[in-house]
Amino acid sequence: MTTTFSSLPVVDVGALGLPTGASPAERAALSKRLYEVFATTGFAYLTNVPLSFKHEDVFDLSLQFFALPESEKMKLAKRSFRRTNTNTYRGYFPTQPELASDNLKEGFEMGPAKSIRTKSSVTSGSKFNLAEPNVWPDQNNFAARPSLERLYSELQSLSSELLSLLAVSLGKPADFFASYLDDSLSTLRLLHYPPVASSASGSRSAGSDVKLSCTPHTDSGILTLLHQDSTGGLEVQNSSGEWVAAPYVPESLVVNIGDLMARVSGGRFVATMHRVRAPAVGASAAAVSGQHRSPQTGRISVPFFFEPGENCLVRSVDGDEGFVVYGEHVRMKMKTWVEFQDDGDSN
Repeated sequence: MTTTFSSLPVVDVGALGLPTGASPAERAALSKRLYEVFATTGFAYLTNVPLSFKHEDVFDLSLQFFALPESEKMKLAKRSFRRTNTNTYRGYFPTQPELASDNLKEGFEMGPAKSIRTKSSVTSGSKFNLAEPNVWPDQNNFAARPSLERLYSELQSLSSELLSLLAVSLGKPADFFASYLDDSLSTLRLLHYPPVASSASGSRSAGSDVKLSCTPHTDSGILTLLHQDSTGGLEVQNSSGEWVAAPYVPESLVVNIGDLMARVSGGRFVATMHRVRAPAVGASAAAVSGQHRSPQTGRISVPFFFEPGENCLVRSVDGDEGFVVYGEHVRMKMKTWVEFQDDGDSN
C-alpha cells in the first residue's frame, strides 16, 4: 500500500542502455529497487533512460502536431467526434468542456506502426476497433511521423525490459510477461493542456480552490511511462491523502503502474491516485523550450501506456483461477473515459 512519501523516488536505469547490457547483478538490483517503488509509492522517476530522444525532441514532435490547423487535426478525429471518419480508437480528440469540466486537454493517439495480426474481436455492444491502423496528417504538412514511430518502438522495448525486471521481482521467470507483447495494443498519446484563466470555470478538487485539467484517478492498465514538460502540474496522492507534487526532472521519465498490474502482482504493487493541475495563462516550459513553443502553449505531456494484446489472458502471479481478457477490460474502462464519449458533432 502507499506510504506517506513526500517526493517521488528516483531509479537510475542507465545499466539497461550499456552496450553489453546490464549484468546479472545490475539486473537483480534494478528488479529489487522497482519492487520497492511499486510496493510503496507506485510512482518514480526513471533517470538515464536508454532512449535516443531528448526531452526537447519529444516535446517538439508533439508541438508540431498541435500547431496544425484545427481543420487538419479534425480530419484525424475519432468517429465519436466526426461521423464521416472511420477511425474509432486511434487519432485525434479535441477538448470537451461541454461534456466534462476537467477534460481541458486535446490529444492524439497512435499504436504500433505494423498492422496487428489478430483482428479485433469487436463485440456487438462496442463500436471501437482496437486493432485499427494509425491515422496521420498529410506528410507534406507533418514530417514528424517517422520519429514518432521510432519513439513508440523504443518505449515499447523499454516497457518490455521493465516488465522482465518486474517478473523477476515477483518471483517469476524473466519472460513471464512475454505473452503480453503478442499483438500489443500499447498507446503513445500526445497531450496538450491549454492554459486556463484563473476566472475560468473548471473542475476543482474537493474542499479546495485547486483548478484541475485532469481529475484524480488511477491508470487502468499495466504500465505508464510519461514525458512531462517543465510547466508542472502532476501531483500524486500519498497514504495520508496529501497531494505531492511531481515536478519536472530533466531527461527523466515518470513511471507508474495501473490497476490491472496491481491485480497481476497479487496486490503487492499499488496503483496510486494522481491528478493534473490546470496550467495558468502565461505558463510555459522555458526549460525545454523548442521552436514551436509559445508563452501561451500551456502544458505538454506524452504518456506511453503499455497494453497487452486484445486477446491476452491477464491473471495474478499467484495462480488464481480468475483472469481478465484484456480487450474486454479496456472496452469496459473506455465507457468512463471522456475522450471516447460522443460530443454530438455530426460534421
